[in-house]
Amino acid sequence: MSTGFAAAYAKGDLPSLAQRCLGQLPPGSGANLGILYVTEPAAPRFQQLVQELAAATGIANWVGGVGLGLCANGEEVYDRPAAALLTATLPEDKFRLFAPTDDPAADLPRVHAQWIEAAQPSLALVHADPRCRDLVKITIETGLATGAFLVGGLVSHRCATPLLASAAAKGDGFGTAGISGLMLSPEVAVATALTQGCVPIGPVRRIDEARDNVVMVVDGRPALSVFKDDIGPALVEDMRRLGNVIFAGLPVAGSDTGDYLVRNLLAIDPANGWIVLGAEVETGDQILFCRRDPDSARADMGRMLGQLARRLPGPPKAGVYVSCVARGVSLFDEPGVEGAMIRETFGDIPLVGFFANGEISRDRLYGHTGVLTLFT
Repeated sequence: MSTGFAAAYAKGDLPSLAQRCLGQLPPGSGANLGILYVTEPAAPRFQQLVQELAAATGIANWVGGVGLGLCANGEEVYDRPAAALLTATLPEDKFRLFAPTDDPAADLPRVHAQWIEAAQPSLALVHADPRCRDLVKITIETGLATGAFLVGGLVSHRCATPLLASAAAKGDGFGTAGISGLMLSPEVAVATALTQGCVPIGPVRRIDEARDNVVMVVDGRPALSVFKDDIGPALVEDMRRLGNVIFAGLPVAGSDTGDYLVRNLLAIDPANGWIVLGAEVETGDQILFCRRDPDSARADMGRMLGQLARRLPGPPKAGVYVSCVARGVSLFDEPGVEGAMIRETFGDIPLVGFFANGEISRDRLYGHTGVLTLFT
């Protein structure tokens, strides 16, 4: 067990989740932070679960949310009550939680300006509700208000209060339709990386004509013609095979790592030669097409883990992993693949995670990705 961190995981009987998690934690650890994720079937008892855990451990600071599933202890669970808990012992003045808000541009400076100015947070673990009125806007505003690199994901959209942050043992800290999280000062050493789960199958191209989410002309040719050239004849012969295999990638401006946002292909228009994306684009934007399958996802996960391992000064102490709900067993056809790859690289560290409606890295919303954050 890594010093200062411990993990616990329990599934099944809902009323006993807290006690079974507590039985896995070392006594008298002095932990002062709890990161907690639960599945949707456990959501009705979310607040009571936090209260029970807080009373038994003495931890007052809690952050987390209701995921579409959990990945912990080498398992994945979606449709059963389950809880995954990471406890940490951190310097009290080196972390700060912010409660759910739908206006981070106003609320974070108003409530936390003094701490943010003094601590200069370098990373924030955040959770957002998909029902928030403008997710892209509040994500960017959270990054600007904190000055931190954001990591995290979108929680359940089917629960009344899927967000958790602050001293929840006192009955506050739960919320909906906003964003909440944990800010860490640079003295809390962390490292993070993102895996796309896709591989480009063509060059980066230029959109010459578009309207809203309809791409009409790419590199001076009908968009559909370019698309067919890039995906190859085998897929062109049976376009019905494209679903959940071929996606559009929108390169991130200024990225020095070739980063791109993966977006769904919603439709094609053979009569006009157009393609329809799950995102709005403009003339002059860049686009590439990419393929997603288990082999591609494993390869990119391995690349990400290898690069992250080479950046670390030593073995990590603990980790939090946020994966798209379209990954996991849905992509790999067997549960626990991502967790096993993380443990193969970094050992049996305390590790918790959840399956998300979308993932957050830096100040952007992603899809079909995995975001790993390690305490070093």
